[in-house]
Amino acid sequence: MINTPAKLLSIVLLACPLSVWANNIGFQSSGGQITSNGSILNVSSSTLTSINGITGSGAISGNLGIVSFATGALMSGSLADGGRFAGGGSFSMIGNGSNGLPNGVIFHGQFSGPVTWTASFVPNGNAGIGAWFYTLSGSIAGTLNNGQSFSAKIQFSTRDVARGQQFSNVANLSNGTGAVTVPEPGTLGLLATGLFGVAAVVRRRMAR
Repeated sequence: MINTPAKLLSIVLLACPLSVWANNIGFQSSGGQITSNGSILNVSSSTLTSINGITGSGAISGNLGIVSFATGALMSGSLADGGRFAGGGSFSMIGNGSNGLPNGVIFHGQFSGPVTWTASFVPNGNAGIGAWFYTLSGSIAGTLNNGQSFSAKIQFSTRDVARGQQFSNVANLSNGTGAVTVPEPGTLGLLATGLFGVAAVVRRRMAR
């Protein structure tokens, strides 16, 4: 029979990886526009359509609120051909109170590093005129409405820019996604190894 202190520590050992992975939060958004003043990229009206890991009831979907963000300033490249924007700026998800979500701020933070703006051209798109598509990707960090720190990798994609032109100051969004950054398996392994060691020490002391 396992003595009580060691038994409790074994329970903690089993629960720790679960508590880490319980922070697995993801979201999706749809529509809206991405605009630029020539220096930053800005989104103010993308509809939050799906989110999981917030309410404890799995993924929920529908018209849940809005996603908004602004990047830092353009560091290299161009709006038309793709480039990199500085970190900073802001990123927020605002709930509308649907399906158990807060009626207000769900998450607020900023870009934690440079933001990549990738351009791609499809020659046969837009009825043969050709079409330009753009993808914005980067990492964000900030705080959930419950005070929990949150970091994620995000990606937003545009629809084809009107009339086969390159992006200059506005394009419609197709969708956006985000997935929380979780510890690597090696990190969890080190955590488990350390806790096993502590459990062994407790058992030896209780056996004396």
